Amino acid sequence: MPAPDQQRFSRRAVVRLMAAAPAATFAAAALTGCAKDAAPDTRLLLLDGSTLETASLRGQVYLVNFWATSCTTCVAEMPEIVATYQRYKNRGYDTVAVAMQYDPPAYVTRFAQTRALPFKVAVDHDGQAARAWGDVQLTPTTYLVDRQGRIVKRYVGRPDFTAMHALIERLLAEG
Repeated sequence: MPAPDQQRFSRRAVVRLMAAAPAATFAAAALTGCAKDAAPDTRLLLLDGSTLETASLRGQVYLVNFWATSCTTCVAEMPEIVATYQRYKNRGYDTVAVAMQYDPPAYVTRFAQTRALPFKVAVDHDGQAARAWGDVQLTPTTYLVDRQGRIVKRYVGRPDFTAMHALIERLLAEG
């Protein structure tokens, strides 16, 4: 059995580690959000029955938004995603909304139709897309990809759209 002083030190060390864990997690998430990893080439089944290869989006700045009709944050942010698409679509920008595997396709179709979503909407029927894009579990999770097909930013939760627009402007200007 350790001496009493060693026991207290161990407890203090554990408490310090536990206190530092959220900061370390936040730092890791921030670094992940800034990484320029290659966006995965995935095949998505769109609501209209066609398929989209994300590799075909290279040469454009594009956003991939993993969402669900049952996610209140996703539903609340969708008008801003639409406005962002409308603002930049004529400048080489595109958007793909990918509904999660657990989202009933009929709900996704109804949502897309009633809100007249102007961009591509896919349903991740088998979870393959979510796995390919970093095992997405939380919605919304959104990726901003540059013209070279590199992930520039990953957002978990609602993005700061003002900052996102500034980043999109910069990426579009890089030509």
